[in-house]
Amino acid sequence: ASMTPRNCLLALAATLCLTATARLNTARMTLHAQRQMENMVASIPRIGLDNPCTLLPDSTIQYISPQDWRSGFFPGSLWYMYELTGDNKWKSVAQEYCRYLTVLKDFKGHHDVGFMVGCSIGNGLRITGKQTYKNVMVQAARSLCTRFRPDLGVIQSWNLNKKLRDKGCQCPVIIDNLMNLELLYEATRLTGDSSFHQTAVSHMEHTLKNHFRPDGSCYHLVDYDTLQGGVHRKITWQGLTDSSAWARGQAWAIYGMTLSYRYTRDARCLEQALKTFRFMKHHPHMPKDGVPYWDMDAYGSLEPRDASAAAIIASALLELEDYTTGKTAQECHRYACKILKSLAGPDYTAANGRNGNFLLMHSVSHKTAGIEVDVPMNYADYYYLEALVRLKSRKLRRND
Repeated sequence: ASMTPRNCLLALAATLCLTATARLNTARMTLHAQRQMENMVASIPRIGLDNPCTLLPDSTIQYISPQDWRSGFFPGSLWYMYELTGDNKWKSVAQEYCRYLTVLKDFKGHHDVGFMVGCSIGNGLRITGKQTYKNVMVQAARSLCTRFRPDLGVIQSWNLNKKLRDKGCQCPVIIDNLMNLELLYEATRLTGDSSFHQTAVSHMEHTLKNHFRPDGSCYHLVDYDTLQGGVHRKITWQGLTDSSAWARGQAWAIYGMTLSYRYTRDARCLEQALKTFRFMKHHPHMPKDGVPYWDMDAYGSLEPRDASAAAIIASALLELEDYTTGKTAQECHRYACKILKSLAGPDYTAANGRNGNFLLMHSVSHKTAGIEVDVPMNYADYYYLEALVRLKSRKLRRND
């Protein structure tokens, strides 16, 4: 075909993206991950029952129950190791963990069943096609739908405990909840029942309307008024202040809007994902390495970074790249690679056999409460590995 000006621009953009990827030693990154994950699996007392999450203050590994919101990430990382290496040992261990997580199909305790089931059993279904995994996914979606509040149009994130009641909350919805919509979108794809999709779209639309600020950043928690309808107030739970930009919340927003675009092709989702990304990218407090402080309004040499937020953003951008063209696609790809290059360096990647055998150092869970600050987190590793899988998939597509 003749090289029209448009074709030349597309070719140039593709070349620039390839150049950005070439700066990443993905083979070395994968080999390091393989060694650390092998060490991790070898150290687990009871495979399947003991699910590693983070390091405790005494440097021992914290293992979590299936009902913990983070229970799907380590099994999901095992599936990603299988995709990265093709070694069946990872598939075998991943299946063992999924066997213990099938009980989550009936879990209704909070909104994160999407994380718990989607990242573990959802990846298992995508890779193996097992009917058992499909059944769990669909039933888990039904369980998640019990949290939908039709009069408000949203899925309630948390049940009201004393702390939430003391804050005056009525129907708390956090930005993280966008991530759990994937389970509902998938349930419609698997069954043909459009009600799951409709519930997800309702929640997404209310999030678009109520969670985002004009500058592209998002509130952490929007509390809905169960008596009069509409929004009661907008606050934070894990951020610095109600008006600040909690870094992982911004990451969930970028990723969550991107995945909603995947299933709906609603241009508003794409626009919001890009707007929030650019808010982070151009924020005056964004460090040069692209790994944000735990909150964008908490910055300085004494404030911890959040590698988990960076990993989530990088993975999201590699998908967002697929839905854009030209300079925008190039921008997404290059920034994702910038983040991954930083995460793969000695400032964030743990030396072999260190860091409890988690891959990444320096993540933050809940700084204001002093919970899990500057520690490894299994979800940071999960999204880091997902980004590597996405880079590998893109390379294979180009070679077809």
